[in-house]
Amino acid sequence: MASNVDGYVPASAMVVVAHPDDAEFMVAGTVAKWARRGAEVTYVVITKGDKGSEDPEMTPSRLTAIREAEQRAAGAVLGVRNFEFMGYEDGYLQHTLELRRDITRLIRKYRPEVVMCFDPTSRFISDFYPNHPDHRASGDATVDAVFPSARDRLTFPELLTDGLQPHKVKQLWLGNAGQPNTWVDIAETLDLKRQALLKHPSQLAEDIAGFADQFARWAAQGQEMMFAESFRRIIFDEPFATPATRATGQA
Repeated sequence: MASNVDGYVPASAMVVVAHPDDAEFMVAGTVAKWARRGAEVTYVVITKGDKGSEDPEMTPSRLTAIREAEQRAAGAVLGVRNFEFMGYEDGYLQHTLELRRDITRLIRKYRPEVVMCFDPTSRFISDFYPNHPDHRASGDATVDAVFPSARDRLTFPELLTDGLQPHKVKQLWLGNAGQPNTWVDIAETLDLKRQALLKHPSQLAEDIAGFADQFARWAAQGQEMMFAESFRRIIFDEPFATPATRATGQA
């Protein structure tokens, strides 16, 4: 069922993406809205973003440092409190047990109410953009880390040795979803989304702000709002929860 969750604000949210700047495209308006209302937001960037340059003088190590600084600056615009850079190599990401365990570790460390990541089923974003393989791999690993790995005590028992207890994420929000069921009105934070995107000059030209407007208008089509970010939203209910006790998150 489609829903408008304008009044829903989680206590904490974790955004897991493949590259620096991915989060700004996918969730920046929602993140800024939630952070403004008191949510503690954590960014997890899986790869170093060390391949995104056509400059023949650029090196992977230098680009890594540049892109991490850009990501921190962009997150600061939005009110992101915590950053984790996992250090995987850009362009080669695979959905491995090691990656799933590393994401599980961070979920158990920060214990977010909501996890946001790429929808791994989106193979083509549009008629002109096939989804990046790192996006799909990061989404697959994150979904599996949320359910069941972070929840199940006997999965990755080495995490228990490190003092990281199981954690049940309440909601999973998938961005760039082919079949969204949830829309967030980002009119009040669209300018912050623009500003955050402009904090990535190594990757994005200044006209990216106009693209952000167009994409937000496109995402809002069919909804009673002008600018939106859309998601496929999954709510984890207890097996025999009654309607009154379900965490619907509705406004």
